[in-house]
Amino acid sequence: MTTKIVAVLLALFPTMALADTVQLYAAGSLKAALTNVAKAFEAKTGNKVEAKYGPSGTLKDAIAGGANAQVFASANMEHPRALHDAGMSGPVVRFARNKMCALANPLLKVDSDNLLERMLDPLLKLGISTPKADPSGDYAVEIFRKADAVKPGARAELEKKARQLTGSPASAVPPAGRLVYGWLVAEGQADIFLTYCTNAVAARKENPGQQIIELPDDLSVGADYGLTVIDGAQPAAQAFANFIVSPAGEAILSSYGFAPGN
Repeated sequence: MTTKIVAVLLALFPTMALADTVQLYAAGSLKAALTNVAKAFEAKTGNKVEAKYGPSGTLKDAIAGGANAQVFASANMEHPRALHDAGMSGPVVRFARNKMCALANPLLKVDSDNLLERMLDPLLKLGISTPKADPSGDYAVEIFRKADAVKPGARAELEKKARQLTGSPASAVPPAGRLVYGWLVAEGQADIFLTYCTNAVAARKENPGQQIIELPDDLSVGADYGLTVIDGAQPAAQAFANFIVSPAGEAILSSYGFAPGN
């Protein structure tokens, strides 16, 4: 069909216009929530969203290297700000908040009061994600830093024993349909795994009995999630970013345990 004929048909039948496809790069912890946000956006606008989920640091490096991303939703503010500061994206908006929890083996005697003692126990395996590649790993290191103020020397011990089990290309891949965190605890790779509270809740749904331990106030670490639109992206990408921070998008994120970003 010639370009002229297509133009005539689109003028006569504007609904025949092809939908735009938004390329989303987003933190793995957002996968369930943003999948439903994308579905709602597609139903409302007729546009499509193609998503790539993974460790935010790895995705940021891919975008900086020229990956075809249009919207970047990170589990921290640092990575999208790096793209903005490099002149590669628009303003960075905090669109959601999370916090860190401990996911633990069902048989382990652990609670908020003795969590640090349990993490330091040389007989117990402590799992975290990979710092720099995955903000979850960076937040775990921040927990270790806070632990040092509670018990001097704890940071060095925790950093030495922590097993970086996710967030890198060499990390083990769980079976299809399984979340990595609950799977690693179920397989005995970690007795305690420091991850986002939203991940811990999802892991326990797959693995009933696994414990979710809230961090005590002196170890508590929050996570701010940042959103940015890559320069040169089509208008549909900005529309999708706007939808994420809209009341409709916020409601879906909240249903998965994320707090509002504002």
